Parts: sequence; structure tokens; C-alpha cells
Amino acid sequence: MNPNVKRALFWAPRMLCILFALFLSLFAFDVFGEGVGLWEAILAFLIHLTPVYLVVIVLAISWKREWLGAALFAALAVLYAALTRGREHWSAYLLISGPLLLLAALFWLNWKRRAQLRTR
Repeated sequence: MNPNVKRALFWAPRMLCILFALFLSLFAFDVFGEGVGLWEAILAFLIHLTPVYLVVIVLAISWKREWLGAALFAALAVLYAALTRGREHWSAYLLISGPLLLLAALFWLNWKRRAQLRTR
């Protein structure tokens, strides 16, 4: 396997996960437009960042244990769909569960190709 492909395959899920966490964090900023006090807004902001915390925790776990990351990212995708129970527009599932399933697939591929990716 080409060294550039190895590097891209190794880093792609990790970088995409960081970008996805940044994307999710954008949704937390809506609390500042609700007309509440500063401390209430900060507390609400920290609470609204809970999905970001989960994604970052799963990223930390999956950095070395790709198989576990694949399972956990797939579980987060299913959890989102189960918690919303079809109340959201289909595009919300595409934007939230879609990247989580992509991350699960990429970490699974990392796990399956681990021996090839770790060799120099």
C-alpha cells in the first residue's frame, strides 16, 4: 500500500471526527440568542455541548482501539435516531447520523487494515 494512502487512511477518521465535533458545537451557540442572563446562557451552552463531549470521548477511545471506535460511533448514530424517534426532518438524520456512520466505517477499515497502516 502506498505510504500516502496509508497516512490518509489512518488520519482521515481522526480529522473528520474533529471537524464533526466542531460542526456539532455550532448548534450550541443558539442559547445566546434566547434572552437569558449570562450565567444561564453559559450553563445552557455547556449542556448543549454534551453531544460534542460524547464524540470527543469516543474519538479518544478509538484513537488506539479502532474496533471499539467503530462500534461506538455506530451506536451513537443509532442512539441519535432512537432518541429523536422520527421527529426531525430527514436531513437532520443525514447531517448527524450520516457522519457518525461514516466515522464508524472508517475506524472499522482502520482496524481491519491495522497491520498495513502501522508498518513503515
